[in-house]
Amino acid sequence: MTDEWVLILDFGSQYTRLIAKAIRAQGVYCEVAPPTLSAREVRERGPRALVLSGGPRSVYEPDAPRLGPDVLKLGIPVLGICYGMQLLAQLLGGRVERSSRKAEYGVAEIEIVEDDPLFLGLGRRGRVWMSHGDVIAELPPGFRALAYSAGEPPLLAAMRDEPGRIYGVQFHPEVHHTPHGPRMLHNWLRRICGLRERWRPGDLVQPKVEELRAQLEGKRALIAVSGGVDSSVAAVLVHRAIGDRLVPVFVDTGLLRKGEPERVRRVFERLGLPLRTVDAKREFFEKLRGVTDPEGKRKAIGETFIRVFEREARRLEREEPLDVLVQGTIYSDVIESGGAGTAHGAETIKSHHNVGGLPAQLGFELVEPLREFFKDEVRELGRALGLPEEIVDEPPFPGPGLAVRILGEVTPEKVALLQEADAILREEIQRAKLHREIWQYFAVLLPVRSVAVRGDGRGYGYVVALRAVHSRDGMTADWYKIPHGVLERISSRITNEVPPITRVVYDITSKPPGTIEWE
Repeated sequence: MTDEWVLILDFGSQYTRLIAKAIRAQGVYCEVAPPTLSAREVRERGPRALVLSGGPRSVYEPDAPRLGPDVLKLGIPVLGICYGMQLLAQLLGGRVERSSRKAEYGVAEIEIVEDDPLFLGLGRRGRVWMSHGDVIAELPPGFRALAYSAGEPPLLAAMRDEPGRIYGVQFHPEVHHTPHGPRMLHNWLRRICGLRERWRPGDLVQPKVEELRAQLEGKRALIAVSGGVDSSVAAVLVHRAIGDRLVPVFVDTGLLRKGEPERVRRVFERLGLPLRTVDAKREFFEKLRGVTDPEGKRKAIGETFIRVFEREARRLEREEPLDVLVQGTIYSDVIESGGAGTAHGAETIKSHHNVGGLPAQLGFELVEPLREFFKDEVRELGRALGLPEEIVDEPPFPGPGLAVRILGEVTPEKVALLQEADAILREEIQRAKLHREIWQYFAVLLPVRSVAVRGDGRGYGYVVALRAVHSRDGMTADWYKIPHGVLERISSRITNEVPPITRVVYDITSKPPGTIEWE
C-alpha cells in the first residue's frame, strides 16, 4: 500500500489487533506477522519500523516465542511492548525476573524520569494500562530508564538504547485505558521513526477497483451478502470492477432483525446490484430444533448456511459458469483466526466464518478485497463508495443472528417476539438520538418466565434483557447509561405492544467480566 509502513511481530497478545488499529489511526499502514520471520524475511518485506507485541508467556519458559536471529541488527527502529520489552531486555543482556511484589494488572501510574521524544508533550506523571508478572530487574548495557511505575519498589516502565533506535514500554499504549497512548505512538512514529501520514483508506477506492478489474478480467463472481457493512462494501467494490458479472446472493435465515430482508433488497436495488434472495427460513429452524448450546447453535447455522449457499451456487453455475467466490473478510478476522501469523503457542481467539469453509466446498477461486482493512477503515471505504448511512454506520450484528440472542432453543415464535422487542429498542434509541453514541445495543430473550399483572388478572410471560455498551474496539466495553426516561419508554412499549413479554431488565455488566453478547 505504501513504502512507509510498520511490521508488528505478534507474540500472542490479545491486544495485537489494537496495536495495528492504533498505528493505522495515526495514518501509517501496518501488518501483523509471526515472530518466527528471519532477518532476511523481514528485510525483504521492507518495513520502516518494527513493533514487538505483548504476549501471555514468560521469556524464561522453555518454549516461549523468540525473535529471529539478527532481526535487531537490521538498523530499523524497534518498539517492544510488555513481553516485547522484556524480550528485548533478555536478548540484549539485561535481566528479567518475577516481580518481588504483586504483579501489575490494570490501571497504574508511571513517572517519567527523563526527557525523551517518546513522551514529548506529556507531563511527568500519567495513567497507563499494565498486564504483566515479570519485570526488568537490570537494564541491558547501553540502555537508559525513561519511566518507572509508582509503588515500592518502583518498577521499570520504559527504556531506550543510547542511539534512540530501540525502545521498550512495559505498559500498553494501544488500549484506551492509556489516555496518552495515541500521543506516545504519534511521537514514536513521527519523531523517532520519521514516518509520514500516508494511509487513508478512503483514497484507495479507485486503485482497489482497478486492481480487482485486472484480477477478475473475464471471470464471473459470486458473493454472499448479509446487509452488513463488510459484505456490502466488498460487493459494491467488486461490482464497480466487473459489473453484472458479480452475482450477490442473500440467504434469508429467518434469524435477522425485523424488516432486515426487505431493507437489504431495497438498498441493493438502489445501488444497482442484481440481488438473488434465497428463502431458507424453514431449513434453519429445522436444524435448530432442540439445540440449546450456544456453540451448537453456531455450528448448526454455519453448516446450514454452507449447504444452502452451495446449493444456490450450483444452480447459478448451471446457468453460467462461476469462477470466483468473493468474501468480506476483514483484517481483524484474519488476525483472530491466526491467518496473520501468531506466536508459537498462542491460541487462536476464534475461528471466523469468513476465513474458510466455503471455498473448499465450492472449489472456486477466493477473492477477499477487504482483507487488509479494519472495520472502521471498511466504513471509510463504504462512505467513499457512496453507501447509505444505514449500512455504513450499522452496529455490529453477530453472524448467527438472533439465534445467539435467544437463550435456549430457537423457535420461529421466539424470534418473532425478539424481533418486535428489538425493533422497539432500536426505534427509541434512534428517536433519542443516542444511536451515534452507543457502540452496540440490542435485546436478549431469556429462558425464564415471570409473573405479571394484566388488568384484574395475572399473566406469566417472557423476560427480555436490554444491552447497550460503549466501546472503541470490542475488546473491552462499558455499559451505557441510557437515560431513565428512555428506558421507561422502551420498557412500557415492549410490555404493552408485545404482550407475551411481561418483564424488561437492563444489563449493567461491563466487559470484562461479561462479554458483549450473551452467548
